[in-house]
Amino acid sequence: MAGRVGFHSDLITDIESPADEEGVHDSFCQLIEEQSHDHHDAIEMTSLELEEESRDDVMHLESPVYLRVDSEEPQHMECLIGGRWSSDTLKVLSSMPSRTIGRSRGAIISQYYNRTLQLRRRRQSRPSIQHFPRSARPSIRGHRVETDADEYEEDDNKRERLVNNLQNLSANDRVRMLRAMPLSLSEKKELRMLVLNKAEHSLSQNQIPCCSQLKYYIIIAVRHGWYGWLSFLSSLQLWQTALKCVGGHFGTGVLSYFLFLRTLLFFNVFLFLVTALFLVVPQAVVAPDPGRNTSVTSLWGLEVLTGAGYFSDSLMYYGYYSHQTLQPKHSCSKSINGTSCGLSYNMPLVYFFTIGAAFFITCIILVYTMSKSFGQSFRIDKSKGLLAIKVFSSWDYKVSKKSSVRLQRANIGTQLKELVAEVNREELKFSVLTRLFRVFIHMLAWLMCLGSTLACVLAVFYFSEHMHKKDVETRTRTSSSDGVMLKEASLLAVPVLVSCINVILPGFFNAVAWMEEYDSPSVLNYVSISRNLLLKVSVLGVLCHHWLGRVASDPEQLGLQCWESFVGQELYRFLLMDFIFMLLDTFFGEFLWRLFSQKALKRKRKPVFDIARNVLELIYGQTLAWLGVLFSPLLPVVQIIKLLFLFYMKKVSLMMNCQASGKPWRASQMTTIFITLLCFPSFLGASVCVTYTMWTMKPSAGCGPFRGLKTMFQAGKLWVQKLAADNPNLSWLASAHSYLVENPLFLFLCAAIFLIVIYFHSQVVDGQRKIIELLQEQIENEGGDKKFLITRLQDIHERKRVVSPRGVRGASEDSSYS
Repeated sequence: MAGRVGFHSDLITDIESPADEEGVHDSFCQLIEEQSHDHHDAIEMTSLELEEESRDDVMHLESPVYLRVDSEEPQHMECLIGGRWSSDTLKVLSSMPSRTIGRSRGAIISQYYNRTLQLRRRRQSRPSIQHFPRSARPSIRGHRVETDADEYEEDDNKRERLVNNLQNLSANDRVRMLRAMPLSLSEKKELRMLVLNKAEHSLSQNQIPCCSQLKYYIIIAVRHGWYGWLSFLSSLQLWQTALKCVGGHFGTGVLSYFLFLRTLLFFNVFLFLVTALFLVVPQAVVAPDPGRNTSVTSLWGLEVLTGAGYFSDSLMYYGYYSHQTLQPKHSCSKSINGTSCGLSYNMPLVYFFTIGAAFFITCIILVYTMSKSFGQSFRIDKSKGLLAIKVFSSWDYKVSKKSSVRLQRANIGTQLKELVAEVNREELKFSVLTRLFRVFIHMLAWLMCLGSTLACVLAVFYFSEHMHKKDVETRTRTSSSDGVMLKEASLLAVPVLVSCINVILPGFFNAVAWMEEYDSPSVLNYVSISRNLLLKVSVLGVLCHHWLGRVASDPEQLGLQCWESFVGQELYRFLLMDFIFMLLDTFFGEFLWRLFSQKALKRKRKPVFDIARNVLELIYGQTLAWLGVLFSPLLPVVQIIKLLFLFYMKKVSLMMNCQASGKPWRASQMTTIFITLLCFPSFLGASVCVTYTMWTMKPSAGCGPFRGLKTMFQAGKLWVQKLAADNPNLSWLASAHSYLVENPLFLFLCAAIFLIVIYFHSQVVDGQRKIIELLQEQIENEGGDKKFLITRLQDIHERKRVVSPRGVRGASEDSSYS
């Protein structure tokens, strides 16, 4: 019987398996048509059982390992991975909820077309039937096997149905479905061209009216213009190319430092715009007070470093600003009733509310930035999932320039190294004695760091007190010009000491951390940040005590007419010395060390960029700028110039003198930690000091906009009382001012609200993270259950198939004898 059946081997390779083709593709087509086919599937699967068993026998001849009854679990998993499933297993798989529930029309089309291509490739990879004896060849009678033309016609019909279904979708859904299809780019492009050609053909037959064509052209033009505008805005981002270059060569850890520097630059630009618009410009357009003493000894060279001399009586400092209501020269006109003035500017009131509003808006921006950063950095991002995304979908095919291609390649390569290092990172297990020894080393390191920090803080405290007493003595004497120069130079003693401590002590912290031998670079950075932060906060606390406890409490002892301007000059000196010592540290600590290491030691190794120390230097400088904006409204300009120079200097030094870390690591939460440190220790401390000064400290009697008042805060109270006296309808402003502004409870209430918002936002993010972890664990467990069930189904089928090959061989031998 088998001998009378004539067929070619090529025909056999094109035969479709009924369980693969009819049972799957018919189900997809019927799902699209939304018809019930349960009864039809049952009859079809029953009629095709026999042929599927014969096909399994062919596969049995190819790989006899599946006939073992006592196969172990790894063999079942290999069978599962190989995809050689029985008809029963395929039927159970096709009815699983994960493969049927939630399917959209486009998803069914995508899976339908993908299954067609997979079956076509599978048929091409099947072994030819001429390698098997005639008795083992399956019978194809009764399965509607026709010619090759019918097969190709059926494939064309399926492709035509797929194109029609894609054409019926909207443009956005069509693009989304094409992207979601697991096909090659050429196949997706071919499908897209077929759909577009068919759409153009139908449109040419319908003859679109002129109004519709004009509407389409306008929509296309507006869309191109919008995309061009977005591209232009993205090109205007500050230092975009430089940041990509840094991130590509040195990773996300070093990149987070430069991003934080750019954030600080934006904060200072905002602060400068507010103070310049409401304080500096109105005071500059009005003539200065005629009674002001402008005879100041000018010592060019030193006064640039000290901020004294010519700068002491300028728009730079608090003492220059008027305490009167400003009026332009030609704003007053004489009439019969008297002199009437049109425009007026209450400088004390504006000065008070400008500083308060600037700090309030900065606080809102910081809280919003920190909340947003918390949501972005503490989300659940599995390293393996990010690695897959980065490998398969990170390349931007719009990039065409060679330099941009090299930059993008370096950036992706560095991120892949970080992700691979995070995936392969393993926690080291130590013995009990080793753990005790490591704990002892850590405790000893922290004692050394705390002891050195305490020693430096005491040195700053006693040295500042000594210089304060010495300054009192020198101001009581009459001195010559050389004495004046020596007195001006002595003002730099405390800033130089503090800057030396800020440069030397972090190096000592790094040496101690090298002794501790941390395994993770991220943990090492967090520890270094903690130690440097403790040092900066302690030093700034001592300095604030020096300025507000010694200088502001008794300015007559120093002979100061304007202690606010003196404090502003002190902050200017500290900010400038900090910048100069950062330049020296970059030159000696990075450039000369690289030359010494390469020339003298004959090593190719370069120093690694110290993220913790440089970030804390930025936070220290920004704290000085926030402290000084009350006493020096133009101090943010100095900070802006410093940050601009610092960015380019650090970038050039990084490229020339530094190398990437030997252990790649991904800084996923670095930016959030930097913003948090900027908000709480830095901004909160500066806000407390400025608020304390405005609420409790007595202003100078001979300078500044608040002269003659008990506190700076009294300016707002006097203005409200004047408004209530002039207009009785506004008497409610006095009570509102007393309850909302004078009462510190309102200020603490606002701060508590901000903290509660941050806390709730962090708790929501933490709750979402825990829910995502539980869902991911549930998905993994369900995947394991599914593998277990499929393996057991395949095992049951293999056990049932043990007897079937013998029966098939006996039947084939009988047919050959006949």
